[in-house]
Amino acid sequence: EPVTVVVSEQGWVRALKGHLSPDAEVKYKDGDGEHFRLPCQSTDKLLLFTASGRVHTLTADKLPGGRGQGEPLRLLVDLAAADKAIELRISAKDEQFILASSDGRGFKIASEACVAQTKTGRQVMNPASGASLMLVITAVGDHVAVIGDNRRLLIFALDELPEMTRGRGVMLQRYKDGGLSDLVTIVLEEGLSWASGERTRTESDLTTWLGKRAASGRQPPHGFPRD
Repeated sequence: EPVTVVVSEQGWVRALKGHLSPDAEVKYKDGDGEHFRLPCQSTDKLLLFTASGRVHTLTADKLPGGRGQGEPLRLLVDLAAADKAIELRISAKDEQFILASSDGRGFKIASEACVAQTKTGRQVMNPASGASLMLVITAVGDHVAVIGDNRRLLIFALDELPEMTRGRGVMLQRYKDGGLSDLVTIVLEEGLSWASGERTRTESDLTTWLGKRAASGRQPPHGFPRD
């Protein structure tokens, strides 16, 4: 059956009947708000990635229903008190994710390799001291575009990222100071697009920013957002 899994900022989870539109209102406790909203099927396995590099598995039909506020995630999985959920994804056959840490390291991992059989979850990324798992991106397209806090943009071939089942990852981009700001996958021929106010801008000729993985990159195109 179609359900929409919602997780609040304070870590409460529930499964509402049907697929809710992104702007459909969902009520939360005072002082709480929405963290994740994921339309899926009741038979789906869900992957909850945390900043420490662990991934926990939830089964949609085992989640509390839409009456009330649901249950705390920490009753369903062994989530450390200091750890924070950063992404919720559906486990899908033949799909890959890119895991990227705050210090600019990453790798590809098969969705099925993230499924954990126990409440303690599975350690898939081992971030360096002071770093954390920051982004989980679906590995589609043929190139990776990565930008650092220092506003240097680098685009390299997706094939340059190794597939792993666990590790710290390889260097995505080199920084003198700061770390990773954002990462997307693209189809090179379609260019790089970003939101600019209510419009979408596209840079079609990306030759300036093409390079090898672990290079430092160059200043982004004119009009590229500060965030």
